[in-house]
Amino acid sequence: MLNILYGDMPDAVYNTASYFKYDYEDEWITDPFVKDMILDVDKSVVLDSGVIDSPVLGKIPPLGLSGGVKTLILVKFNISKVFNASTCGDNCAKWLLKIANTEDRTINLRHLMDFGKEPFTVRILNTNQVVHSMRELVLIAGEFV
Repeated sequence: MLNILYGDMPDAVYNTASYFKYDYEDEWITDPFVKDMILDVDKSVVLDSGVIDSPVLGKIPPLGLSGGVKTLILVKFNISKVFNASTCGDNCAKWLLKIANTEDRTINLRHLMDFGKEPFTVRILNTNQVVHSMRELVLIAGEFV
């Protein structure tokens, strides 16, 4: 399940781009799940662990990925940390849910992310309530952001 703490969280990794720069591993980039995330979010194709083909930037290293994709990769592979997912756009929301579909994950958000119209399951740690729709989420999370 995806767990979200809204607002200030001192232990959360706030600067995910810097953290990614020193923490990511080459094999993370070639993971099939990650390749799908990169294609969907950044519209880019992973050629190998060190080269990604971006339609906007051309051939880039993993450090050239968007902040959202970097954060998603960290959430997927670094389960011991809580990351500020406010670096992610709404196009990352479905991927956060997919990552947390098989293992619990906790993220920090400082804005209301749109998880879409389909039902989902998210625990809001501020109140320990489980919600299943954007309507339910907004009613609770709106108090904290």
